[in-house]
Amino acid sequence: MKAKWTACCAVVALSFAGAIAISAAQKVDVTGSVQVATRGRGKLDKRLSGVVVWLTPASAESAASFVPAAPGHFRLVQKDKSFIPHQLVIPLGSTVDFPNEDPFFHNVFSLFNGKRFDLGLYEAGASRAVRFDHEGVSYIFCNIHPQMSAVVIALSTPYVAISSAQGNIVIAGVPPGGYRMHVWAEGADSGQLDRMTRELRVGPGSAAFGTLHILRDRDDLTQHKNKFGEDYRQSESPLYPYP
Repeated sequence: MKAKWTACCAVVALSFAGAIAISAAQKVDVTGSVQVATRGRGKLDKRLSGVVVWLTPASAESAASFVPAAPGHFRLVQKDKSFIPHQLVIPLGSTVDFPNEDPFFHNVFSLFNGKRFDLGLYEAGASRAVRFDHEGVSYIFCNIHPQMSAVVIALSTPYVAISSAQGNIVIAGVPPGGYRMHVWAEGADSGQLDRMTRELRVGPGSAAFGTLHILRDRDDLTQHKNKFGEDYRQSESPLYPYP
């Protein structure tokens, strides 16, 4: 009886291991590329990096295998009147530290889409943190220095990729099923990006969505108001140097 039980357990274990192997083998890389142009320039941009593409479940099959990305801890440094890095893609629920490494005050705020917050003024060497518990795109600015901007994109899905300098996109390890593909690119209007949302079927072998053609209205996020909805004012104080 013991021998039969042992043999039975071995068969179950082998079957379970085989199912995992088959499941892993079924996962595929979803690939594509981007072409980018800026309105009014009349030619394609050379800067192709930074376009974000992600997949969310759109069928019972993909929903059954979906495991949300685990939250983490990240840094968005204020240095030389810049946010470094300029762009962060993070799992939903992650915390981002905003250390001030400049020798003067900064004010970090986001009052537009995504997570809304205002960290107030804080001095050199200080740091404050924000938990991004709202899925979407957050545009980050400093209320003192208008040239400072950053983007934080918080997503629950682990199926996300950012375009390379060559414009290539690879979303790795996607299980079979139906998905909805979403796109974000800095400087492109929301209507254009919404129209790029599409249904995508991922099956055994490979999956590709072709080339995305993106038209930017501008190069970056430098044109914006301060947190009061007003134009930035020049300051003569060494604690709040501008520009």
